[in-house]
Amino acid sequence: MCVIALCVGLYFIKHHNKEAHRTSMLLAFAFSSVFLISYIVNHALHGDTIFPGHGPVRTLYLSILASHVILSIVALPMVLTTFFFSLTGRFAMHRRIARVTFPIWLYVSITGWWFSCSSRRMRTRPGVDPANLRA
Repeated sequence: MCVIALCVGLYFIKHHNKEAHRTSMLLAFAFSSVFLISYIVNHALHGDTIFPGHGPVRTLYLSILASHVILSIVALPMVLTTFFFSLTGRFAMHRRIARVTFPIWLYVSITGWWFSCSSRRMRTRPGVDPANLRA
């Protein structure tokens, strides 16, 4: 949902609809916040999920995971700063930082959704003992 709200927000600002853009971006922030809270709760309840694959697939998975984690740490202060500039009427600074924030936030949202779905599937695969997937 966050990805859709982000893309719709981009569409609105490209078409000079500032009010709709603001609503879309606030909605994206709300979706991201709910997702982060659900991730923390899920992680607290189920622990770590270990990727069961080996070889190049595991390397690719862990590389994408590492980029997701690093960029998610970077994204939060960037998103908050972008919102701050917008909400205080400093639109030149808002536009400047949003050009960097948007692709990072979009990437983190897409990969976060993908990791959430894939870890859920790893825990519920037939023939795999879920106890062996937790660290």
